Amino acid sequence: MTATIPAVEDLYPLSPTQQGLLFHSLYGPDSGVYVVQMGFTMRGTLNLETFCQAWQGLVQRHSVLRTAFTWESLAEPLQVVGRQATLPISIQDWQTKSPPDQAQALTAWLECDRRQGFDLSAAPLMRLTILQLAPDRYRVIWTYHHLLLDGWSVPLLLRELLVSYQALERGQTPALSTPRPYRNYIAWLKQQDMAAAKQFWQHRLQGLSAPTPLGIDRPRQRTAASPAQYTVQRRCLSPELTDALRSHAQTHRLTLNTLVQGAWALVLGRYSGEPEVLFGNICAGRPTTLPGAETIIGLFINTLPLRVSLAPDQPIHAWLQQLQDQQLEQQPYEYTPLVQIHGSSDIPRSWPLFESVVVFENYPVEPALKRGVHDLAIEDVSTAEQTNYPLTLFAIADRALELKVQYDCDRFTATAIERLLGHLETVLAGFVAHPQSALGQIPLLTPTEQQQLITWNQTEQPIPDRCVHELIADQATVNPNATALIFEDTVLSYQELDQRANQLAYYLMQQGVQRGDRVALCLERSAELVIALLAILKTGATYVPLDPTYPIERLRFILEDAQVSLLITTHGTATAIPKTAVPTLDLTSKTEAIALAPLLPGPHSPISDDLAYLIYTSGSTGTPKGVPIQHQSLTNLLTSMAQAPGMTAQDMLLAVTTPAFDIAALELFLPLTVGGTLVIASQEVVRDPQQLATQLEHHDVTLMQATPATWRLLIESGWQGKPNLKLLCGGEALDVALAKQLSECGAELWNLYGPTETTVWSAALKLDASILADGLVPIGPPIANTQFHVLDAQQRPVPRGVPGELYIGGLGLSSGYWQRQDLTAERFVANPFSAVRADGSTPNAASLPDHQDLAWDAESCAPTGPVLYKTGDRVRIREDGTLEYLGRLDHQVKLRGFRIELGEIEAVLTQHPDVKQAVVVLREDNTSEPQLVAYIVLNFELSILNSELQTPNSPTPPIPSSPHSLPQVLSPHLPTYMVPTQFVVLDALPLTPNGKVDRNALPTPESSLQPEPLALPRTQVEKAIAVIWQSVLGQEQVGLHDNFFDLGGHSLLMVRVHGQLQQQLAVEIPLVDLFRYPTVNALAAHLRSRSSEGPVSDRAPELAAGKQRLQQRRQQRHRQPQQPAGGRQHG
Repeated sequence: MTATIPAVEDLYPLSPTQQGLLFHSLYGPDSGVYVVQMGFTMRGTLNLETFCQAWQGLVQRHSVLRTAFTWESLAEPLQVVGRQATLPISIQDWQTKSPPDQAQALTAWLECDRRQGFDLSAAPLMRLTILQLAPDRYRVIWTYHHLLLDGWSVPLLLRELLVSYQALERGQTPALSTPRPYRNYIAWLKQQDMAAAKQFWQHRLQGLSAPTPLGIDRPRQRTAASPAQYTVQRRCLSPELTDALRSHAQTHRLTLNTLVQGAWALVLGRYSGEPEVLFGNICAGRPTTLPGAETIIGLFINTLPLRVSLAPDQPIHAWLQQLQDQQLEQQPYEYTPLVQIHGSSDIPRSWPLFESVVVFENYPVEPALKRGVHDLAIEDVSTAEQTNYPLTLFAIADRALELKVQYDCDRFTATAIERLLGHLETVLAGFVAHPQSALGQIPLLTPTEQQQLITWNQTEQPIPDRCVHELIADQATVNPNATALIFEDTVLSYQELDQRANQLAYYLMQQGVQRGDRVALCLERSAELVIALLAILKTGATYVPLDPTYPIERLRFILEDAQVSLLITTHGTATAIPKTAVPTLDLTSKTEAIALAPLLPGPHSPISDDLAYLIYTSGSTGTPKGVPIQHQSLTNLLTSMAQAPGMTAQDMLLAVTTPAFDIAALELFLPLTVGGTLVIASQEVVRDPQQLATQLEHHDVTLMQATPATWRLLIESGWQGKPNLKLLCGGEALDVALAKQLSECGAELWNLYGPTETTVWSAALKLDASILADGLVPIGPPIANTQFHVLDAQQRPVPRGVPGELYIGGLGLSSGYWQRQDLTAERFVANPFSAVRADGSTPNAASLPDHQDLAWDAESCAPTGPVLYKTGDRVRIREDGTLEYLGRLDHQVKLRGFRIELGEIEAVLTQHPDVKQAVVVLREDNTSEPQLVAYIVLNFELSILNSELQTPNSPTPPIPSSPHSLPQVLSPHLPTYMVPTQFVVLDALPLTPNGKVDRNALPTPESSLQPEPLALPRTQVEKAIAVIWQSVLGQEQVGLHDNFFDLGGHSLLMVRVHGQLQQQLAVEIPLVDLFRYPTVNALAAHLRSRSSEGPVSDRAPELAAGKQRLQQRRQQRHRQPQQPAGGRQHG
């Protein structure tokens, strides 16, 4: 029961830290934030009456313990000191509980006690609970609010407590000096030069425009309605390591605190990938110029930003010394309110200045408890507290240094925090073990993690020493009459296919084709295509596939760059080829001559190191780049894929991909190497999803590979799936919504991943409901003889859960880009893991020679020795070893200093039921500065259905087909700088011939979609909100769409707004809602929705009927001819 204050002794403002804690306590009134629980066990004879009397004496002795707070209707909050306050004391007898029951009950009691919190307007903001566990054993829990005092004050109070208890037991008056009041510190604060402090922090934070990402947090809703749940993990360093750290610090004139801060800075930098980091640091804040500051009971600490540069080549000692000097420079300005420091930076006020805090505790609490008590043993001292930051690192200096991490369970997994503690210990040990090293050479991964990464990459499997055409010839020998290929009315057995390929191979050799030549072929999907491919391989030559739909200039470039010796066409494709000096073979006109060639295999079969094909992909400069692939790489792919996803002689595969797209190699060759049947779909069939669905049924196809765009086309046409079909999806990222649809359309769904440079596919993962339940589609483990390495910018391995770039090694690697030594040097880099030591460790990439200094093989234009391919894909390793795809590194952009993941914006957009697809780009055309543009394809039918069924009180989210609702869809989930300023609605996203989204073909937007900046409040509620804002923010006018924080607002001002809103509008609204709805328009709409909430009618019958109508519309639309991707813009 909380006591009231009968009379006021003093009244004065809050310190800056108190203001911050008050805000966070009001923001989460039921969260238990900043409620501190200190516990200790007393063993012996305890006089409870005297003990309670000693506690009450502390309350009466120190004004801060009789302090409450008031803020309603005030320009700034005040603390009110009462003349008297009675400490609530609860004594409970738990002696009948068994020790296990006592431990369980104590855990539950502590949580309930913390959640109970305090009425901040009534003193005292502390209470005492004494649990008697045995006749001579008591557990004492002192619960207090952090607003009253800091960690420095605790041992001072406890020392007084025990002195008082001992004196009272003897019937004496405690001999204690007169305490200095906390108001002395408040008066000292008023005398400080805030202008100088502001100038200092502006300079210190100059150039920072976004908080440092923590790197290991999982996706979350930023506006979760439920309060954050926190938990704690601990790790005690060994006494030996602790002693070594203390000795190291002493030798180099550093503090142990500096070593801990340095370790966190390094870990945070490795996690975030940033060259400099910003985190919070708790300073003692007891000024030397304030008399007796070290003896005053109260809250002096302040949380200050610590900005740390992480140059990888900087010597460790110099870097740590610089870190310590930096904190000494900040000491004269430790008093600066954090909210003012935040305002001095370029980081928006609506976002935190930092999301992690380091607290170094060096307060001798336990010695203070044990001092002066002879008949009582005091043990098992513990302190629990919850901050408002997502992650707080506590370092407790004791005989052994203890590291404690308190974290938000919604944002971090327990395993991620467990690894973090391991990384901190590894880095601290690295400071001692590698004192002469550079910062970038300090190890991060634990030995266990290093071994785990090695184990995941143990993919060695034997492959046949045979080229693909030889494997197919083997099938012709074993099963000559089995059906090998079907194309329209053409059906070829294995023997017929092999013989016709032999004949064409002989004919090509008669035309002068030799081993090592490049032979281009420009053919439609047909039986002749497969025959020509095999014939070229049988001659020992390299095939160069061309797509007849490619632009003339692209085809001309490829023919010239590849230096082809022959071009194979037909009457149907010859007209697509530019005029060229390359000799051309028209298969249509040479049918009879080819038929006269021998049926037996030729004498010029290639070896595994020879090139099988040279394929051209789009270059970043607009110039196609050639990727040569060896026979052994192709054989490795086919052998591995035959095992997983798996294909047998009983399977039938439908090929739908253009031969100029490298994934066609799997479709055309895999079924023939295992004795299965290859069904080739014509161009006409592929373009018509209904014909494609018919082909699947007609041939009883059991396996089909396609890009997400092709699979989406099938589903949108009304295709319901095929029970025995194995679906392979790859070529671009598969979104989870499509994956869930496809998983119900066949026997198995596999997600395939791989760059052209690593031979089609490098990973394959079978998807099921449990995998997709995480809301993403992972990349599977590497295929046979393939290694994955996720590395940071310095090519160091990153831990699980930390973003990095994917590097691929193994048999699938191309030898480099064709005649592009510069580009090869950039993307094919030295493999720092090629030599694994006996202890499982690997040489550091930093110790390797520069990649530009490698020796070059003139013929292949590739670095000699083991290499890795630098994919440019940003991923992170999941707990099971699969990868989460985060997007392309070239899709990570910076806008006004903010680092933005375009894929994150796209993901939020596609979460809305009315958005089918979304692509976001940063455009720099047509505007004075770069801007984000979102291109969306609406789920046309759902938009209509929503609009048909929506009622005035319906809670349906804003429909994106309404132009100005688009920012509203994003703003609750993304910061302002990530909300696109322009939106373009397309009928379909433009695709490349390979079926991937063609970002270069996205139309240029013409105008910007923004709310009218001068729209004024209209309703009474909107006007009332605006008037309050104008008063608090000192603004003459506030617009309907103005953001509170953009106008200079901050958390403390929001507390004033909160009080005035509740008073003037007579509404009860949580403080957190004011942050969720930071514009007048959004807040007014939220208040209206709260007042008009009611039961939602059951719309199931309407939805069912609507879905039937939509299915009919969908089928009608897909019967119509396909139109080119056009766009309509909202702006």
